[in-house]
Amino acid sequence: MPLQVLLSFLTYTFITAFTPGPNNIVALSNTSIFGFKKSKDILIGIGTGFLCVMLICGIFSYSLASIIPRFTFVMKYIGALYVLWLAFHVATSKPVDEEKNDVKHPAFMTGFLLQFVNIKIILYGITALTSFVLPYHKGILVIVAYACLLTLIGIAGNIVWAFFGAVFQKYFKKYYRPLNISMALLLIDCAYNLVFK
Repeated sequence: MPLQVLLSFLTYTFITAFTPGPNNIVALSNTSIFGFKKSKDILIGIGTGFLCVMLICGIFSYSLASIIPRFTFVMKYIGALYVLWLAFHVATSKPVDEEKNDVKHPAFMTGFLLQFVNIKIILYGITALTSFVLPYHKGILVIVAYACLLTLIGIAGNIVWAFFGAVFQKYFKKYYRPLNISMALLLIDCAYNLVFK
């Protein structure tokens, strides 16, 4: 891959990974409520699911090329509905009383399954691989390596957002209502962009 193309690839992936999206907002929301340590299961679930989706995008890029329009058409609506569901729960959630024994910390499967309806990362993987990688590399091992790189960049974005949520946890608990509504509005914007952009 030529250096100029590699730089464009990195620019695209970093901008996509670090801008608001379902993963980043869920990471921020959970760490602001539970802290970084207690949110590790959902963060690991997000990372594991992200890797699975990137590998699927990489391995099936050639066959997906013929069905991408139909695939993204259906997935964008499913993804938008799921993101709206998340927005509703974020907007209506209340601060968690950590002293209660029945408090459930975010689960691995919640983060993992989010990836398979998260059209942002599916399009992120397909776009990066088909636009920047496949024109220059045809070997499956190179494609898998780039899928792993896309995962690392995406997880870096999640960690930054999660860290921000953990650092400002006390602030978020004090002003939970306006912050939850702001995060829900960001999720609604994500859902809007999935369907109408």
